[in-house]
Amino acid sequence: MTSSALPLADGNSGTGAPESPVVAHVKDYLARLRGGDTGAMPAVLGLVVLCTVFAIMRPKFLSAGNFANLFTQGAAVTVIAMGLIFVLVLGEIDLSAGFASGVCAAVLAVLLTEHDWPWYAAVLAALVVGMVIGLVLGVLVAKVGIPSFVVTLGAFLAFQGVSLLLVKGGTNVPVRDSTILAISNRNLAPIVGWLLAAAAIAGYGVVHVRRNRSRARRGLSAEPIVITGLRIGVLAVLVGLAVYVLNQERSRNTVISSLRGVPIVVPVLVILLLVGTFVLRRTPYGLSLYAVGGNREAARRAGINVDRVRISAFVICSTMAAIGGIVAASRANSVDSNTGGSNVLLYAVGAAVIGGTSLFGGKGRVLDAVLGGAVVAVIDNGMGLMGYSAGVKYVVTGVVLLLAAGVDALSRRRAEAAGLR
Repeated sequence: MTSSALPLADGNSGTGAPESPVVAHVKDYLARLRGGDTGAMPAVLGLVVLCTVFAIMRPKFLSAGNFANLFTQGAAVTVIAMGLIFVLVLGEIDLSAGFASGVCAAVLAVLLTEHDWPWYAAVLAALVVGMVIGLVLGVLVAKVGIPSFVVTLGAFLAFQGVSLLLVKGGTNVPVRDSTILAISNRNLAPIVGWLLAAAAIAGYGVVHVRRNRSRARRGLSAEPIVITGLRIGVLAVLVGLAVYVLNQERSRNTVISSLRGVPIVVPVLVILLLVGTFVLRRTPYGLSLYAVGGNREAARRAGINVDRVRISAFVICSTMAAIGGIVAASRANSVDSNTGGSNVLLYAVGAAVIGGTSLFGGKGRVLDAVLGGAVVAVIDNGMGLMGYSAGVKYVVTGVVLLLAAGVDALSRRRAEAAGLR
């Protein structure tokens, strides 16, 4: 047997040189892709393709004003989708999240307008209502044993009636509080936007470097420093470009008013993203959620209080729906019986699934809601600029959702075949 037929040394190339950590990392990533772990890649690729198509078809799509509108347009749906992630990770569903947000928004508006409550008290009341809704739904699912589909479908119908009662038969309740209106209608000073961008990039870098060092100290494989630097660099470019565009003047008449800066709703979304990601990825509670979603019986035998975890997920979902309702009320400057209705729930569930969260449970990130929410907002906004009707928007969004669900199903099948699940 010749030397060329002998197996190569572990991790070495044909010349005997050790394999580069970057090459090894790329090979590992490609192996995970082949095994069905696609992560956020489909959503990111879809977002790039959609933005490219709409930018070519309608150059106005890339204008500063439209870019800012994308954030405010998709913020409420994205927040609701963030809450749905916690329920979907368990393999459950909450069909009432849309109208739950409407009920909480109605509570906010009625207390502000008809009872002259201060904004912070009205916001707190809306959040408490959301928590109570989630608690009731969670108890019915976990303790009584009613399937989540049935429970939340009943709540979906009931909350429409509650909204009608709160706004007195369908009238429009205006929201005039300046603090609430600022959430979706005001912007940060340009310098504040740059400072927050710098803080976000620095924080991202610190977290990744510390994680790599921690893994290295424990003898675990760590991400190559080149890859970490590339991640930070890409984020810096994207965030810097976004802040630069948003800091451009967007007002049609600067004599009357100036319209510059990052919309206030953007840091609100970032804070919710960071908190939700920390809870899911860095706490024992988050690990319990994934464990219950992956195998409920195994989680129970491991000592996890499954019922408590399931109830808490619905509480978080409905509380996030309440925040989404507040954001929606801010953008519309009012609340009516259809707030949180129409396509809100469908878009929120679609955002979570399009972003990469599995409907089968055990897989999902809060970031998925942001990516999926961006895809939904881009479709809605871009097709609106092109003059397509609402019917065409629904068809396209539905097709994208089906594609995302198909990718999820195929990825799960490949992962099972590869023995990764």
